[in-house]
Amino acid sequence: MIGLAVMGRNLALNIAGRGYRVAVWNRHIRHTRDFLSALTPIQGRQIDCARSMGDFVRKLARPRRVILLVKAGAPVDWVLEGLLPLLGRGDIVMDGGNSHFSDTERRQARALARGVRYLGMGISGGEFGARHGPSIMPGGDRSAYVLVRPILEKAAAETSDGPCCAYVGKSSAGHFTKMVHNGIEYAVMQVLAESWDIMATGLGMRAGEAGELFARWNNGPLSSYLVGITATVLGRKDSLTGRPLVEMIRDSAGQKGTGKWTTQAALDLGVPVPTITAAVDARIISGHQGERLLAGKNLGSSSARIRAPRGMMAAALMQAVRGAILVSYAQGLHLLARASREYGYGIRLDEVCRIWKGGCIIRSRELDMLMRSFRDNPRLEHLFGSRRFAAVLRPCAAPLRRVVERALAARIPVPALSSALAYRDSFVRERLPANLIQAQRDYFGSHTFERTDRPGVFHENWDG
Repeated sequence: MIGLAVMGRNLALNIAGRGYRVAVWNRHIRHTRDFLSALTPIQGRQIDCARSMGDFVRKLARPRRVILLVKAGAPVDWVLEGLLPLLGRGDIVMDGGNSHFSDTERRQARALARGVRYLGMGISGGEFGARHGPSIMPGGDRSAYVLVRPILEKAAAETSDGPCCAYVGKSSAGHFTKMVHNGIEYAVMQVLAESWDIMATGLGMRAGEAGELFARWNNGPLSSYLVGITATVLGRKDSLTGRPLVEMIRDSAGQKGTGKWTTQAALDLGVPVPTITAAVDARIISGHQGERLLAGKNLGSSSARIRAPRGMMAAALMQAVRGAILVSYAQGLHLLARASREYGYGIRLDEVCRIWKGGCIIRSRELDMLMRSFRDNPRLEHLFGSRRFAAVLRPCAAPLRRVVERALAARIPVPALSSALAYRDSFVRERLPANLIQAQRDYFGSHTFERTDRPGVFHENWDG
């Protein structure tokens, strides 16, 4: 294991706890010392801390199996610059960080030139998951995966459908899959944030009340990791003020880029992911606090209470949130299907859903239904084409529409909820107003158009 930050040290402890001996190295010696000093005597017998990269490589049995868990970008290249010359033919490098999939393809080619097998390996689950069982998404050299599979499967989370680890596909499929996972994560988090805003601003609920509602949701169809932690967060009191801690946190959300990458990749492949994009945009807007304050003074910033019985709205909101989350999954998995076809990944979407059922941040009860939808039809590219999925999504449409209408009337911004509704409505329309856009394009740019009544390509002299 190279890299002893939160994920690296916890995954090293996880693997060592499964009965494997693990060598570790970190470029900053103080991290190695801190890690070593925290080990129990039993862990100390399983984990061997190296003094240098050369010492680290010498400790490994062949074929050497190395996991990198360092910050994505230049640090990965820096490690590979020193590591690859020390490795031999048939050795294996697994990049477990959030690397961009295009960087992974470049590094795979570089490793292959030296006879080293390379896996781009998405890992999700945060600190707890790394220590006790994450979801692992390896892609790249299949022969390398065969050799490391027993280790990874033992380290991964476990569900009734098996370990949450599977070879997802060729080339950069592992990191592309993790990127899409994170894009869906952005969308679900934004949907939950908007629903809390509706509870607090529109319905006048206190944070604790909202937390209790989320806790009840977590005992039903919406059962998931993110809904569960939302309930916990909203119920936590600030030790300094006694107020709900969430109210004391500055409303500026950070991001590491994977949501943006998902949106960019979707644009490149011509796949609409508007709810994911809305979530990315919402985080960016949240960071423009100075501009928001000025705009509020100039344009007015007051939101109003929603004029509806609280119980009725809370029930509708649960169904609306469920619908928006299902749409978010559908968008991300559609992108994965298109990428698999375009890039030759060979991704099995049912397997992706299966390994997301445990360990990862977007794990939820719904993933079992999604997995079965793709098993019903292995050629399915979009979940909207599944009768199983449609039967669950259909009852959510009217509540989602009602919630969006009420929120917008109360001037409560709901970009993720409203984009999920518009996406659903666009896909079920037999005709969209794109015919006007194509006519406009032909008018000013002679871009031509197709007709509905006869084949061929046409151009109109619009000015007569």
